[in-house]
Amino acid sequence: MKWGLFGGTFNPIHLGHLRCAEEVREMFALDKVVFVPAALPPLKDAQDILPFHHREQMIKLSIRSNLSFSVTDVEHKREGKSYTIDTVRHFIDTFPDPTELYFVLGQDAFDDITQWKEWDTLLTLCHFVVMTRPGYRGKNLADIITDNFASRFTYDGETKGYRGPTGKSIFFRKLTFLDISASDIRNRVKQEQSIMFLVPDPVRHYILDNSLYRTT
Repeated sequence: MKWGLFGGTFNPIHLGHLRCAEEVREMFALDKVVFVPAALPPLKDAQDILPFHHREQMIKLSIRSNLSFSVTDVEHKREGKSYTIDTVRHFIDTFPDPTELYFVLGQDAFDDITQWKEWDTLLTLCHFVVMTRPGYRGKNLADIITDNFASRFTYDGETKGYRGPTGKSIFFRKLTFLDISASDIRNRVKQEQSIMFLVPDPVRHYILDNSLYRTT
């Protein structure tokens, strides 16, 4: 089994997230993509993030027609900050050894990877799929992580990824990014502008019916 773990705040989830998840699933022949909404992301202001149950419900509404997609509340059940390494260890400990894990994230997030808890250990626990935007000028691995640690990764021309000391790889892949951002969606809702075709219709109705992202 090959599973993708797609982490983020999903505040709210939008069509860009879903399209990227589908392309990564197809690109790496993943059996499943699990959306992992963060409860308390360490590098973001929690005051600007909707309560977990709203974000989880919007993900469920978005993926209900795709049998390859699922969502987990593992970070909500765990107390304290939502550290990715704890989540990856949870999946490693919970599922059988043959399950290969691919952690999926955007280039901007990966550029800050050295700020993550136990980042060097994390990069040896599972594969990483870094989604890059068209036109993005890629950095060398040593420009993102420390030179000493980067030297332990070797580029594999066959898989087009950087293979690490434990056999886990870092893949940089250009996807069909839709120019949609969650912050823009939130601003449009505040200004009472349409968000049709930016989010799935059930999510749009959920946001409006629950008066989410509106100013007081």
